Amino acid sequence: MKWKIEDAILFENSDFFVINKPSGISTLDERKDVFAPNILRLAKAYSDDAQVGHRLDKETSGALVIAKNPEAYRHISMQFEHRETAKRYHAVVEGMHDWDGMLVNLPILPLKDGIVVIDRAKGKHAETWFQTLKVYKNYTLVECMPITGRMHQIRIHLACLKAPIVADSMYGGKDIFLSELKKKFHLKQDTEELPLIRRVALHAHSLSFNLLDGSPITVEAPYPKDFGVLVKQLEKFS
Repeated sequence: MKWKIEDAILFENSDFFVINKPSGISTLDERKDVFAPNILRLAKAYSDDAQVGHRLDKETSGALVIAKNPEAYRHISMQFEHRETAKRYHAVVEGMHDWDGMLVNLPILPLKDGIVVIDRAKGKHAETWFQTLKVYKNYTLVECMPITGRMHQIRIHLACLKAPIVADSMYGGKDIFLSELKKKFHLKQDTEELPLIRRVALHAHSLSFNLLDGSPITVEAPYPKDFGVLVKQLEKFS
């Protein structure tokens, strides 16, 4: 089944539409594979003058706003530039953490190979707030609110808190298996156990911004199947 952008629309008016982006599709063209489908190309096929308002990593799912005309694009770009939007992400991280407004303020420097490091001398200012939503056995569901919008910001900041995101091998996160959670777990003979989620466990859960007439809007993106299953299994066996 081919994924269609119109099936993922959460909100739409004459200026904007917000989609629930699936994992595995880049926001813009990929340097390594220019023919791979991306959100911008699919959005332009749906609405001629479409421009994406911000980016989500290829593996990250969730709320992404797309402008339908140049005026709307300018309007949303200015809001992101002046930090007048609010993005809330949900992540499943390793360890049991009790955070109530934990602020990480560590500068980020991108390296050539597509990863980022903390660099106090050369890095760019980056701030993220973290809030515990639910603590499970050995894992925590966390709400992440980035103030700035640096590449891989949430991922590296959580790694700095010794709470890497599940399955985020780039920043020290490991896979999670049902056999770790379930006491009586039997795997069929000659089969290999697969991880509960096969991508970075990060989802852009909600996005708040102002429409062209100035009225505020918050759009929530439901969990995709893989993220939902992960949370459900943690609930069930913790």
